[in-house]
Amino acid sequence: MSSPRSTLSELRATLSLALPIIVGQVSQMLIGVTDNAFIGRVGTVELAAAAFTHGAFHILYVVGIGLLLGTGVFAARDHGAGDEASCAAWLRHGRALALIVGGATFGLILILSTQLHRYGQPPEVIAVVKPFLLLIGVSFIPALFFQVQRQFAESLGRPWVPMGIMIADIALNALLNWIFVFGHLGVPPMGLVGSGVATLIARIVAVVALGWWLKTSPTFAVVRDAPWRGWEWRRFVELLKLGVPAGSMFLFEGGAFAMAALMMGWLGTVPLAAHQVALGCAALTFMVPLGMSMAVSLRVSKAIGEGRREAARSIGFGAFYAGLGAMIFFACVFAFAGRFITGFFTPAVEVASLAAQLLFVAAIFQVFDGAQVISAGALRGLTDVRVPTVLTFIAYWVVSLPLGYVLAFKTSIGAPGLWIGLATGLGCAAVLLGWRFHRLTRVA
Repeated sequence: MSSPRSTLSELRATLSLALPIIVGQVSQMLIGVTDNAFIGRVGTVELAAAAFTHGAFHILYVVGIGLLLGTGVFAARDHGAGDEASCAAWLRHGRALALIVGGATFGLILILSTQLHRYGQPPEVIAVVKPFLLLIGVSFIPALFFQVQRQFAESLGRPWVPMGIMIADIALNALLNWIFVFGHLGVPPMGLVGSGVATLIARIVAVVALGWWLKTSPTFAVVRDAPWRGWEWRRFVELLKLGVPAGSMFLFEGGAFAMAALMMGWLGTVPLAAHQVALGCAALTFMVPLGMSMAVSLRVSKAIGEGRREAARSIGFGAFYAGLGAMIFFACVFAFAGRFITGFFTPAVEVASLAAQLLFVAAIFQVFDGAQVISAGALRGLTDVRVPTVLTFIAYWVVSLPLGYVLAFKTSIGAPGLWIGLATGLGCAAVLLGWRFHRLTRVA
């Protein structure tokens, strides 16, 4: 059993790593929020098209991140064991896997773009969404490559420069949106397509900047000077043994939210646009526990490499309590200031009003969402991913979506019913994953 003193001590170290990761994650999300803020002033149809695209992007992006998580986890473990040559090998193999996953994802987006009529979305949305969808699809490749490099830097305890690059990228993306969406500095107004161009350029600039830092910084000289071992298939196997279940876990959660977006589209353009606004707000605050989860995963893995397996419990539960407190705070903000927040994203009164109702439900599931993602991160640090994958499937696809469908379409609740279903599934995931981490780290 971990003592309060050891838990507090480990929490300090976790927070020092998590803070720049959280800021970086928020910065990454603010790129999408910035896009929505500009697109929302173009029109409701365009905002709904962005909702559909970001729904597809989110599910594929989180699966891609899941597939690539092994780079940071294994590099942290070997860094803890003092094997810098192995750390360098994990970076090389992670980069190669990122290119493969990113290219395959764009190919999937190309196929999706030819079948848009099959997804039950409003015809006015389908009429404008394809170019934007393809631009976001291309941006998968630099986005995933950036994530691998970022996770590697964080695994070696160097999270601040990636954070700074992502913050700078927000300003660049906002500037490019201003130029391309509305037409400034001699560029014709491009509307929704302009936002896609801005996002693609911003992501390319970010990945180039981070790659240049890894190549030139003295911090990574030991890793860069590590002997070349060639391509080792066992490393790809290890990455996939961790990544496939982790990616599946993200797929079940992200797929549940994407399916909710599709079902919102069945309710109409206004519910879909409101869903996008509310989900963007919830996703932004979710970056806090997600960043904490990433830090916990790396710290637990490093502790294993250092031979301190008994510290895993203190690391995990310290982060769990801190994340829970943060999400309770955000829940209060959503509950009491929802209408003010949603009015910032769209001038359409009916969209903002419905989005505020959804945020009230989000106030509840924020707490569950934070608990489940931190528990999942702690389990990944233990390389325990198979059972959590099954538990996640049950929570979202056996509990969450069926309940949400019944409440939204078989009762008078409507759109908020979908979010009540999501909140219930998140609660189940939080309980199941938290209990598993407790059981695996319990000292007899």
